[in-house]
Amino acid sequence: MRFIGDYPAKADAKGRVFLPAAFRKVMETEGEQRLIVRPDLFQPCLVLYPESLWNEMLDTMRSRLSRWNGQHQNIWRRFVSDAEVVELDSNGRLLLTKRKLQYAGIDQDVRFLAVDDHIEIWDKTKIESMLSAENNLGEDLQEVMDRMAE
Repeated sequence: MRFIGDYPAKADAKGRVFLPAAFRKVMETEGEQRLIVRPDLFQPCLVLYPESLWNEMLDTMRSRLSRWNGQHQNIWRRFVSDAEVVELDSNGRLLLTKRKLQYAGIDQDVRFLAVDDHIEIWDKTKIESMLSAENNLGEDLQEVMDRMAE
């Protein structure tokens, strides 16, 4: 499953936001009903995973973390405890909790960014600032790809 696109949206006072129709269509085509939302590990945004991808990720993580290692158990606990199941209502909206919105600094204006097999939800101002920061994507990509070819 692959998502493509960058879509603006608005969260209402209750934290409901419309999932872009292009994303709903991909999910529908793949037979996905539910999404899992959790804070991103590295950026101030939320990440939506189709439930099947989430389950694959958990299986991979679980296979690499020992149930008999305290540090591993703490990593597992912290990762899964911040996840929540979200389902779309009949209008195609999902409900984001206040705690999740606060983590990402989302007030009202949001942007949904497709990131291959998952979706990021950003505060509009934060992502625009990050994306407009001076950098040269072409040079950065060339450097990384050249290093990988060695």
